Amino acid sequence: MTERIVSRRGVLAVAAALPVSGVPVAGRTAAPQPGDVLTAVDDPAHTALRPDAIRAGAAPILAWPMDRQTGVVRDGVRFNQVLLLRLPAGEGTAQGALVAFSAICQHAGCLVSGWIAQRHVLHCPCHGSEYDPAHDGAVVVGPAPFALPALPLRIADGAVTVAGPFSGRVGGHAGRTD
Repeated sequence: MTERIVSRRGVLAVAAALPVSGVPVAGRTAAPQPGDVLTAVDDPAHTALRPDAIRAGAAPILAWPMDRQTGVVRDGVRFNQVLLLRLPAGEGTAQGALVAFSAICQHAGCLVSGWIAQRHVLHCPCHGSEYDPAHDGAVVVGPAPFALPALPLRIADGAVTVAGPFSGRVGGHAGRTD
């Protein structure tokens, strides 16, 4: 029998990657894939979001991508969290464009969980960064160094569907110079 030494760090890294049940599920940690549908984080039934359920100017919906074929929700990595919202009329299209962005702040990797309704701006409560969804997720108040990566969408079979990968690198970039 061969003895194998595993470091505490190695055990913690494996444990952190496992779902709550302790059994890995294929696809849970994969990045959003074209054809995935979006489902609200707080929806235990994992219903695919429909475009008519997203009101213009309302607070964004925090969502996960979900493999349409298998029903596997890609919730194994927090970087897969998406902010889904419809821009008010006059910002994007006459009806209000449906847009999605990474929910992870580009400064220190916190969850962008705030919504300033009067200005239609996304807000990160950790260090105060603010992003304008009507201008491609641009930073309007720092310290975030980059815009939120956008997730291209399309409507397929009546559901909000991922059309491609994030437009840029997702996650905290504090200290980066590029």
